Amino acid sequence: MECFWTGVHSILGRKDRSLSCHTSVWMFPIYGLAACLNPIAKKLKDKSALLRGGVYTICIFSTEFFTGKVLKKFGACPWDYSKAKLNYKGIIRFDFAPAWFLVGLFYEKLLER
Repeated sequence: MECFWTGVHSILGRKDRSLSCHTSVWMFPIYGLAACLNPIAKKLKDKSALLRGGVYTICIFSTEFFTGKVLKKFGACPWDYSKAKLNYKGIIRFDFAPAWFLVGLFYEKLLER
């Protein structure tokens, strides 16, 4: 998913038609933390998609913030959103909320299996 996201941004931002992506090995365990959504998803299974997606968005933002904060302490954070308008401490971007909402619902379906 990270490669897809950065690849799409390469064509939008740099007009790179090769859709080249850039990521970090740190992203594997961070995205792997999505497995922690499974118990939450089970408790929310009868709730509306709006509520479920909202909860997942908060969980993803929290994970992104805390992992980013730890990695920044060690000079190892692979992302820096400090130039984005809706950033918080350069670690999270609030304009990514719709994407995280959809990613959370996608993870829910993926983890259901």
